[in-house]
Amino acid sequence: MKNVKIPFQSLAALCLLATLQACSTPNRDTLPSNDPPLPARFPDAGGGSSSSSGTLGWQDYFTDSHLKSLIGTALANNQELNILMQEIAVSKSEVLERKGALFPFVTLGTRAGLEKVGRFTRDGAVEESLEIKEGKEFPEPLPEFGVVADFDWEVDIWKKLRNERSAAVQRYLASQEGRSFMMTHIVAEIAQTYYELVALDNQLSILQRTVGIQNDALGAVKMQKDAAKVTELAVRRFDAEVLKNQSHLFEIRQKITETENRLNYLVGRYPQPVNRNSSGFETLALRSIRAGLPAGLLRNRPDVRQAELELAAAGLDVKAAGARFYPALNIRAALGLEAFSLDHTLFTTPESLVYGVAANIAAPLINRSAIQAAYQGASARQISAIYSYQQTVLKAYIEVVNQLAEIRNLNQSFDLKGRQVAAMSDSITLSTKLFNSARADYTEVLLTQREALEARMDLVELKQQQLSAYVKAYKALGGGAADPNDGKTPVTASVSAAGLAQPAKGGLFRRMFPYHGGT
Repeated sequence: MKNVKIPFQSLAALCLLATLQACSTPNRDTLPSNDPPLPARFPDAGGGSSSSSGTLGWQDYFTDSHLKSLIGTALANNQELNILMQEIAVSKSEVLERKGALFPFVTLGTRAGLEKVGRFTRDGAVEESLEIKEGKEFPEPLPEFGVVADFDWEVDIWKKLRNERSAAVQRYLASQEGRSFMMTHIVAEIAQTYYELVALDNQLSILQRTVGIQNDALGAVKMQKDAAKVTELAVRRFDAEVLKNQSHLFEIRQKITETENRLNYLVGRYPQPVNRNSSGFETLALRSIRAGLPAGLLRNRPDVRQAELELAAAGLDVKAAGARFYPALNIRAALGLEAFSLDHTLFTTPESLVYGVAANIAAPLINRSAIQAAYQGASARQISAIYSYQQTVLKAYIEVVNQLAEIRNLNQSFDLKGRQVAAMSDSITLSTKLFNSARADYTEVLLTQREALEARMDLVELKQQQLSAYVKAYKALGGGAADPNDGKTPVTASVSAAGLAQPAKGGLFRRMFPYHGGT
């Protein structure tokens, strides 16, 4: 058989074609064409001013000093926020790790060894055949000592490492926004729980006054029974009503204890009395809500900003995964000293000097399924992030619309309930006078007192719902995340302190879909 010789040029051309074939990315699913269009304004939101209550810091929005003290303590001690801070530290470490991958890795080490080769091996035969003078043979066994610095660098030709670093930065910023979103939850939950506690105080006070009035009525009924104007049945009915409301007092006290401890838990402390101002609750009012424009939600809501940053990171992941289909350039080098002994010969140059350098270019050729799977997975995660962003924006808009409607309806309901309470208060006085003059039955007095008590309790509960609606609307607009003492959001301040680059600003769609069309 004749030996077939393949020309070097043909072999090089074949390798080049194979490499070009490897440098292609698979087809991917089409990305959504655009983000959901936001309405120009909120329904029933007044004149559509661009000013939003969501830009107010919680210290400006809330005026109760006790409530502000609770919120401030919670933001310093709350365990959930402290856990998130550690997760943010993990994200920051990943950024630094990705940043370090861009630069060469240089290691310095020493080595020492001892080698004895067999005479009937290649190395042994070479030593045997050398014409070495008497007394100058190779030591056996042969020691070796060295000090070597190794250099290893993956040249980021296709921006794979830079995209991975940028994706880590985006996720670090997203984790910061996640903390801001948690802050809005905590601020709103503390405020709602605080107003619930104050409402319970007022309900307790109303019930105590009602029990006092009913005790006076019970005494009057007993006197009328002694005068044979009413029967024992009336006394029993009044007595039962007093006992029922006295029992209800302990139920409210238990709710007060549980609500206080829920506040203590949010603040991050063990159970203790909660300082509060319960007077004037029915006339208490929070700042009026300014909804602003729907586009403001994209700037004010931390969860929307977090979803946008996660979307940008997913796009960068697709770029980095696509770069794995292209050839990778690695440069390796070594520089050091080697000698047979640790005496002065180890540091004698150039005799003991050793060095080497090599460059390697390699591209995936056969069995690229793992790279393709990673690329398709990154593409699917990007599409999922797009839908997640759209869902977050839609949810934010609906929350604001719902809360604006709730505020409007609760305000009207509270006005009507207040008029009902006023009418029922007059009915108590009137029914008592009629009963004392024997022109009304005792059941009318009992029914009137019971309805008046229920109306007063409902009015307090309605006021608590009204205040809660204002708090929830403030949260829905993105309020409670920023520190009013400076002009920065928590993300901006933390990124500046960490010395990490922030994402480039631009059009919303361009930032949402920076890698539309594939890599």
